[in-house]
Amino acid sequence: MGRGFLFTSIAETWWLGLRFKRCVSLMFIPFKTLAAVLFTGLCAHSISAEVPAQTPKPDGRPVKVYILSGQSNMVGIGQVTSGSTRWGDEFLSPVLSVYEGVFDAKADYDALKPARTLALESFGGVKPTEYLKGGTQVVRGFFQPKNAGVYQFNPGYGASEHCVMVVNGVEVHRKEPGGDAAKKSITVKAGEKVPFKITYLQENGSGLGWYTRMDVPGTLHTLVREEGKFPYLMDKDGKWKTRDDVWYKGVVTATANKWLGIGCGAGESQIGPELGFGHMVGDFHEEPVLILKASQGNRSLSWDFLPPGSARYEEGDMVYAGYKDPQPSWKKGEQPKEGTWYAGKQYDDCFNAAKETLKNFDASFPHWKGRSYEIAGFVWFQGHKDTGSPVHAARYEHNLVHLIKTLRKEFNAPNAPFVVAVGCGNEGREGTGLQIAEAQLAVDGAKGKYPEFKGNVKTVDTRDFWPDVAKSPKNQGFHYHQNAGTYMQIGEAMGRGMLELLKTK
Repeated sequence: MGRGFLFTSIAETWWLGLRFKRCVSLMFIPFKTLAAVLFTGLCAHSISAEVPAQTPKPDGRPVKVYILSGQSNMVGIGQVTSGSTRWGDEFLSPVLSVYEGVFDAKADYDALKPARTLALESFGGVKPTEYLKGGTQVVRGFFQPKNAGVYQFNPGYGASEHCVMVVNGVEVHRKEPGGDAAKKSITVKAGEKVPFKITYLQENGSGLGWYTRMDVPGTLHTLVREEGKFPYLMDKDGKWKTRDDVWYKGVVTATANKWLGIGCGAGESQIGPELGFGHMVGDFHEEPVLILKASQGNRSLSWDFLPPGSARYEEGDMVYAGYKDPQPSWKKGEQPKEGTWYAGKQYDDCFNAAKETLKNFDASFPHWKGRSYEIAGFVWFQGHKDTGSPVHAARYEHNLVHLIKTLRKEFNAPNAPFVVAVGCGNEGREGTGLQIAEAQLAVDGAKGKYPEFKGNVKTVDTRDFWPDVAKSPKNQGFHYHQNAGTYMQIGEAMGRGMLELLKTK
């Protein structure tokens, strides 16, 4: 949604001719006549992996497949924690002491005299002072944060993580060679100066390290562990829950491939709407569920996601692209110029990948080998990119109706429930944002404008979930300030909308 650090703008792609790792791979054929374009758009849609009609296998309980798509907020930018920060000037007066011999768990290194000591001029950062070798390494100093909070510490990198760290008398990190790290968070006041000690278990210590503030407002950690919200995300042991009946797979972006849990968004410590949605449909179905997400940031429905079969149209003295045209718009009487993209390229990339996954279902999901599947529903969460063009905003409803019909046809799921989530954020209350929000609301079958959508298409309005920036991890409006609570609320709303449709079938 908008310009995110993870996503490349169409303008940059167009004018600079950049090549995307996943998205740009095709050469383009110029279109010489309008008739040729329409024929290509209507009759020659280049979907490489056709989805066969779904014939149930003898198991009788097909896997329920939900296809989620849209732009960057569907990809998912909700922060699980505030992210890690490299150690820096919060660590004061670090001194390395080296003791004779290899590490001995029974030794009291505070009582022993070190063989050598070294004041570390640089501790943390990217080039910390190199440690002395030849014995057991122990670093002592002070930690003084600028902000009060709950902190978690990650000392070392690679082999240097094998250490024990104590902050203000509390063991906050322990990792034995070959074992997993055990961590404990600690609360420190703003400006409070507390002692720390790191004892390395092997002769490979370094001053590299990171800390994470665990109580930043709007992160999932704070919302769940500190404020008690979304309790179903925790298991009985107080750890993040991973479902064993809902599998997540992302294509193009957010490419995790695992049982549903933390890290199915843009990165391992990020979430999107799939988390709340997946829990709701997972609780509803007795059958296993697959969440198949095909999304990409900073994409327009009127250009990048333009569905196949979309025809050119005119507005004023301009012609606007139909499916497969290589330019978003051009003046009447001219021909579109070849470029590195085409109308519908993102549609093809995302849904080709989804089709390929389903075509090779047994290989893609060996834990379900031999089972059948069925498309249980679609979810669309997009809109922000189209706010930048009044023409695209005015065309949005037309394109959205065509998208719904096209996806159902291409995935051989003519009656599959379809949920549209209003995707313009707080911009959806005025101007082109409001126009797009109203277009998304208009396709709801209960509105009556599209009788064929009655009981099978539902729009959920997410605009009231807009977060307070002061209670969010970052000031980044086009990504809901990366507030995990907003992504959870949107996902749950999508889930409720889907369940309403399922219950009417």
